[in-house]
Amino acid sequence: MITTGFIGNGKSTNRYHMPFVLKTGKFKVKTIYNRSIKDDWAKVEGAEYTTDLDQLLHDPEIELVVVTTPLGNHYESAKKALLAGKNVLLEKPFTRTLAEAEELFAIAREKGLMLQGYHNRRFDADFLTTQKVIESGKLGKLQELEMHFDYFRPEVPESVSEFSVDTSFLYNHGCHTLDQVISYFGKPDKVDFDLRQLLGDNRMNDYFDVDLTYGDVKISVKSSYFRLKERPSFVAYGDKGAFIKETKDRQEEDLKKFYLPDHADFGLDRPQDYGVLSYMEDGRYHEEKVVSEVGDYSLFYEALYDTLANGAEPLVKEEQTLLLMSLLEEGIKSLGE
Repeated sequence: MITTGFIGNGKSTNRYHMPFVLKTGKFKVKTIYNRSIKDDWAKVEGAEYTTDLDQLLHDPEIELVVVTTPLGNHYESAKKALLAGKNVLLEKPFTRTLAEAEELFAIAREKGLMLQGYHNRRFDADFLTTQKVIESGKLGKLQELEMHFDYFRPEVPESVSEFSVDTSFLYNHGCHTLDQVISYFGKPDKVDFDLRQLLGDNRMNDYFDVDLTYGDVKISVKSSYFRLKERPSFVAYGDKGAFIKETKDRQEEDLKKFYLPDHADFGLDRPQDYGVLSYMEDGRYHEEKVVSEVGDYSLFYEALYDTLANGAEPLVKEEQTLLLMSLLEEGIKSLGE
């Protein structure tokens, strides 16, 4: 088992990491550091909770440190862990700047350590199902893909009085969808950004529309905090058909209800959640529901274990993270243009 420590003990650790770490049975969570120890979350059995970061960093048994603190603390915490000789898993969106990310990877290479970004949404059911449909060939030649991550939560941007990278919608949610695009399609030939502050200048970035071009394929990544009716999660168009997946992966919905992965139906799409594939074949029109792939965030930790224990290539590669950081930086800069 990989002996693991966590820097941070909030929602990220307890909702988006711990259920899946424990599900694998391959990681021993030894120490959890937080600046203050509260009883907001159930304690992990066998783990020691501490307000002394050095206790975690100087423990020779700990091989992996998972950083789940707010973005402003990512660079500092990851650097301390790497310099202490620990492999590091760093929550999205990794760092504030590309330069910080490059420095951390340089330290990891110098010390022969693994540094990886946490992109669990590569195992979203809607994303996996859309891949399956594209690869089936029933769409024909892919022409366009639309990806939406919408909310109707006006209270979120309304509660933020001034602009910050840390609270920007692009950094906090665009990182998910952009990573999905990068993981499947690679580096784009061209990128166009339309970022907005719908509540006015110097307010939160609460909307983005990013177009990525791959040859003659256009991929649009769009999100807003002001969509009373959400757009479909995925829409794929080919020269022979179209696929529409209305609903998002359901793992997060279950986690918010504390319905955890130890339930057999955790995160599973229901028949009403299945996407619809329409296509032409031999001159005839076909329409069918596509049974969703199973989303499972624990697969990220399975891959992480394989990297640390068996030397497998990291799931989230350095060049993918650096590309993502460059896109996030470029997008934020476009706000001032």
